[in-house]
Amino acid sequence: MIKEKLSITPNKPGCYLMMNKSGKIIYVGKAKNLKKRLSSYFRGKHTGKTAKLVNEIADFDYIVVSSETEALILELNLIKKHNPKYNILLRDDKSYPYIELTNEPVPRLMIVRNINRKKTNLNRMYGPYPNVQAARKTVDLLNRIYPLRKCRTYPKRPCLYYHINQCLGYCVYDIDKKVIKDMEREIISFLKGDSSFITDKIKKEMMVESEKMNYEKAQELKELLDYINITLAKQKVEINDLTPYDVFGFYKEKDYLAVQTFFIRGGKIVETTHNIIEEVDETNEELTRYIAKFYDKNVLLPKVLLVPEIVDANLLETFLKIKVNISKRGVKRKIVEMANNNAKILLEKEFELIKKEEKRTVLVNERLKELLKLDKLERIEVFDNSHLFGSYYVAGMVVFINGKPSKNDYRKYKININKNDDYEAMREVIYRRYFRVLKDNLEKPDLIIVDGGAGQVNSALEVLQSLNLNIPVIGLKKDDKHKTSKLIKSNPIEEIVVEQHSDLFNYLERIQEEVHRFTINYHRQLRSKGSLESILDKIEGIGPKRKTELLKKYKTIAKLKELTVEELQEILPMNVAINLFEALKNYDVT
Repeated sequence: MIKEKLSITPNKPGCYLMMNKSGKIIYVGKAKNLKKRLSSYFRGKHTGKTAKLVNEIADFDYIVVSSETEALILELNLIKKHNPKYNILLRDDKSYPYIELTNEPVPRLMIVRNINRKKTNLNRMYGPYPNVQAARKTVDLLNRIYPLRKCRTYPKRPCLYYHINQCLGYCVYDIDKKVIKDMEREIISFLKGDSSFITDKIKKEMMVESEKMNYEKAQELKELLDYINITLAKQKVEINDLTPYDVFGFYKEKDYLAVQTFFIRGGKIVETTHNIIEEVDETNEELTRYIAKFYDKNVLLPKVLLVPEIVDANLLETFLKIKVNISKRGVKRKIVEMANNNAKILLEKEFELIKKEEKRTVLVNERLKELLKLDKLERIEVFDNSHLFGSYYVAGMVVFINGKPSKNDYRKYKININKNDDYEAMREVIYRRYFRVLKDNLEKPDLIIVDGGAGQVNSALEVLQSLNLNIPVIGLKKDDKHKTSKLIKSNPIEEIVVEQHSDLFNYLERIQEEVHRFTINYHRQLRSKGSLESILDKIEGIGPKRKTELLKKYKTIAKLKELTVEELQEILPMNVAINLFEALKNYDVT
């Protein structure tokens, strides 16, 4: 069937969709020439992830478009819609943080992630900061040096920041606009890469404090100066203009592609980020797609991109609507080469770690598949129950995909039974989970693992049979020392001893520890919430409305205990805040 379809595939640009035997889309790609690109999958020998993809392809479809730009747009939209498992997803699916100097009469410094490109004043956004800690440290540093406004809304009286000289009391005092504008100007200069204003200011203050023989304050200022010079020092590059550039470099070895990104602002490399991906497509396609997707993650576009020659610059330029430069000589060429060299160093450094990770995940998952004689083993759903003498009965489900935890798929369940019955609890959670799977047409797992022996396995199987679902179930049985000792296989029930300290043993134990940790944490949260309700009921001045607001916002005692009296005063009257703080202070949350 595939050969017949290939014979009539046109030599035109478009997108193609690969399907498995269930008809599920497992890969989306684009091509200048659909026939040539699709044919390449079904001839010659492939390795790594491409070999796995080809082995699973049962059918394909394609959509012809009029240009490669249209193909790229369609490809990215189809990837978003279908989330095919063989398409590369950037490891960090969160958007990068930026520092915003708000455009208000009295500005604030804020860390923001979700940027509305139409409404946000992009001229007052600085970054990106792939490391959020770096963004926080920078904001903390600037807030220590400049007494900016900290409050979102003005309080009725000066807050703690005013009393420690980190705010000028804008809520009460009429501050000269020139003072505010001077602070803004110096902060913007610093965020653009020029730290001279701040370092000069600190040096002068340090000298003044030394002359006053206030050596403790002088030492504190010296440490602050050292922090700027060491932690916030940026690598200079020789670019004659101050245009914002993003630079992409790459290095490929075997089936892996390392991508290094430099963010150049004000002639300096202010931040870097990198990724290692396993290739399925041709390198030029993977890299072009990677760069296009990179700016889907709320990363603001620079004025210019510098990219290697392998990238389709014209396509990216049309798609991103900015200048994309392939420099063949001079300083900009050297910067791209530097990014390429960094990508090479990254891949060489992490290659052994990648192989070890593959051994402890993908390969050991394959070993479990062979042991259980399964046709396919990609998605595993694992269940555990927890209770305290029959109260606060809960269950947790964790998911492993190709040997790795998929935390977005984890689920928590409150169990409704009123007695201490682990088997009934297992039946309830299995029914609720797989009734929902059937009702909402969710992805079914290839294997279910329950934390327990034959009784738990049989309880799960009873429910699955009542729902006409044929999903294999195994149990993980523990010994007297609470260590995983045996694997309980269903249909028929049999015990399989797994060699201790083997890769498979460690994998199963890791799965068991993960579901236990997740479930116990949920159990503690509920107990803490129940205790928190009890504590709040005892505090005079906290009525039903305030109690509901506090429970909704903080949920647990542990989170509420992190607040200071001053922070509690922002949401409660002073005497109520003090009473609650004292009540929480000596409460053990463990």
